[in-house]
Amino acid sequence: MQAAPVTELKALLRLAGPLIASQLAHMLMLLTDTLMMAKISPEALAGGGLGAASYSFVSIFCLGVIAAVGTLVAIRQGAGDNPGATRLTQAGLWLAWGMAIVAALVLWNLSPVLLMLGQTPGNVAFASQFLLVLPLALPGYLSFMALRGFTSALGRSTPVMVISLVGTVVNFLLNYALIEGMFGLPKLGLMGIGLVTALVANAMAIALALYIRRHPAYADFPIRQGLSRPHLPALRELWRLGLPIGGTYTVEVGLFAFAALCIGTMGTTDLGAHQIALQIVSTAFMIPAGLSYAVTMRVGLHYGADRLLAARQAGRVGIGFGAAMMLGFSLLFWLMPEALVGLFLDRQDPAFADVIRVAVSLLMVAAWFELFDGIQTIAMGSIRGLKDAKTTFLVGLAGYWLIGAPAAWVFAFPMGGGAVGVWWGLALGLACAAIGLTVAFEWRMRRLLGSSQMAQVSVQP
Repeated sequence: MQAAPVTELKALLRLAGPLIASQLAHMLMLLTDTLMMAKISPEALAGGGLGAASYSFVSIFCLGVIAAVGTLVAIRQGAGDNPGATRLTQAGLWLAWGMAIVAALVLWNLSPVLLMLGQTPGNVAFASQFLLVLPLALPGYLSFMALRGFTSALGRSTPVMVISLVGTVVNFLLNYALIEGMFGLPKLGLMGIGLVTALVANAMAIALALYIRRHPAYADFPIRQGLSRPHLPALRELWRLGLPIGGTYTVEVGLFAFAALCIGTMGTTDLGAHQIALQIVSTAFMIPAGLSYAVTMRVGLHYGADRLLAARQAGRVGIGFGAAMMLGFSLLFWLMPEALVGLFLDRQDPAFADVIRVAVSLLMVAAWFELFDGIQTIAMGSIRGLKDAKTTFLVGLAGYWLIGAPAAWVFAFPMGGGAVGVWWGLALGLACAAIGLTVAFEWRMRRLLGSSQMAQVSVQP
């Protein structure tokens, strides 16, 4: 039994709206960081961008593992298993704290690796300043994401949006105050940007935890009870699903980190332009990212309740709507690249003229792959709602690293395309991933529906 597509779309958007807003709020925090880097100097922008890319690459695996919380809680909700949902949320918090410690240790010892990979000493020095305090954001950020998965799976994503928006405003005000040295505060440069991010991330986690603790809607999910001792079976279940999700996130972000490393060898101008263009593209990507998360919840809810036709419809509706949205962004990038770059850099300042020129060229390439980028992430969310993350990992690995990364290198260096060539390689990898994941979702649903029909036939007298 399944509802009409319009009904499913309405349910999806009710859940996705606040999640998209929270994704955009998070991206606005990153945009604020980029704007503040640009206010310091072009060198700080390039080095800070390198540090931001390194932070994303290391932390994204942890985020992928934590994303399994929402998927499994949604499936438990569909099956009516509240105690199971509670145990999985507790396990998610334990994993968040443990992985935050390991990731911070990696980030604090990353400078020799960056130098070995060919990054300039100046860029590495600025990246190290940015990463000095920034890893302290990880315990709060990952805890917030675990709780976000829990409350979103229950259909309550609005508090996530409110807390994220407030955090964005506070992040901007504190960043500006430290960059300008307002109210007697010291000018801490890149280190100050990292400090503000850490403070805001931990405050957001505390705020969401307090909301969940006090609101009566969560009375059937006593997360605090038994939190002092992790439930090992729940930890294992979460890790089994979360590990390939984390792997998928890592290989995708690794593709963009690889692009940053390639462009970093071309000089400060190209790396700064890459950072600006990537921030613009990433902002647009927050819409399919939030929609993908909501699709996972809807598919998981139907799957847990054994409504397989409804699960397939939720995935198809999400993929179709996301594709339509990303076509709009493609047109925007194609028609208004100079205006978008001008939101970050002063087009009248000669110091940024070369950076702006390269960034505009990169956005023209991005106009061609926005559609594929949106489709591939929503298709991933659809497959994960079926409690299958291995398929997304394998397809993503093939698209990003067997096709995208080699193409980026060939287009950039042997063919002489430079930074624009790197981005054409990204476009090819994302297109292949989008096609492969969409086909994989349909194939997975056919198998599930076929197995269900065979089971029904076998129990008939």
